[in-house]
Amino acid sequence: MKPKILSWNVRGLNDPNKRLKVKNLLRDWKADIICLQETKLKFIDRYIIRSLWNCPYAGWTTIVSKGASGCILLMWDKRVVNFMEDYVGEFSLACSFSNVDDDFVWGFAGVYGPNDDSSKKLLWDELAGLCSWWDIPWCIRGDFNITWFPSEQSGVSNMGSAMADFSALLSDLDLMDLPLAGGDFTWSNKRVWSRLDRFVVSLSWETHFPNLCHKRLPRLCSDQFPILLDCGGLQEGCRYFKFENKWLEVDGFVEKIRSWWTSYQLTGSPSFVLAGKLKALKNDLRKWILEIFVHIKDQGDKLFTELQQLDEREADMTLSFGDMTRRIVVLAELEKIHSWRKTRGGKNHGPFG
Repeated sequence: MKPKILSWNVRGLNDPNKRLKVKNLLRDWKADIICLQETKLKFIDRYIIRSLWNCPYAGWTTIVSKGASGCILLMWDKRVVNFMEDYVGEFSLACSFSNVDDDFVWGFAGVYGPNDDSSKKLLWDELAGLCSWWDIPWCIRGDFNITWFPSEQSGVSNMGSAMADFSALLSDLDLMDLPLAGGDFTWSNKRVWSRLDRFVVSLSWETHFPNLCHKRLPRLCSDQFPILLDCGGLQEGCRYFKFENKWLEVDGFVEKIRSWWTSYQLTGSPSFVLAGKLKALKNDLRKWILEIFVHIKDQGDKLFTELQQLDEREADMTLSFGDMTRRIVVLAELEKIHSWRKTRGGKNHGPFG
């Protein structure tokens, strides 16, 4: 069971509608460990966690916001990793985990870096102390608010002192940067592009997870791209069947249910007949889902691919006015597809699921 780790600067989660959008995306991406930066939430409880992630086995810890910005939220699936210990710093939030399948002990740290260079030195000291305190393999991820090289920011050609300090830290801690698939940059204000977000790991951690896939996901709900680190893939077990309220909006759905129900001819006690009919109805519904909704998943996948291509054109400064208009249409279409995910929790067999 190899975990999938997602990190994303979400730029605020106080709006319930935005939390719902993020929840739908997290459901699509199927991560096992989720680190969200800059949630701007001053209070987080079980209700907030459920409004963000539909995992019923979620553990979590957080640094709450002290002002208009900040806050890191770290969540994990208890079926994949066992929580051992946590550390709450000024700019980082760390946990030590052991894998459920092989008892491998490792550390994860989520980072939200400060903007000013003097405070960045405090972050570097914080990370150095953390790695020294827990002498275990490390995976560190977050928005460092600094690039490693000038080439990672548009319009920059010189190596600044903050970049040099960041590079020295990674070298001193023997942390390796992972190549990023899906694009070179992770943040943009439409004028400047930078790679502010990254995963860095120790050699011993990378050795344990040799089949890593580190990729940039489409940018939605934020000016920063989500980053997913797939450590090898998680085999999905049996999913519980769940009725989706959105099915009721499909023309002819109620009549189809009535037709199926009356077609089941069973004999026996009332409870036996009821159980048998419900089982048969569940099987027919599953077949119907595959037949009717498979095109929605295909449509969503195509739209995500198109959105990634538009983001790449924007990064290359080749985005035309027509492309900008098309991006608005693509986002609107994705919003329609995600509206099918607005159900009352549980696993979903609809778009992307």
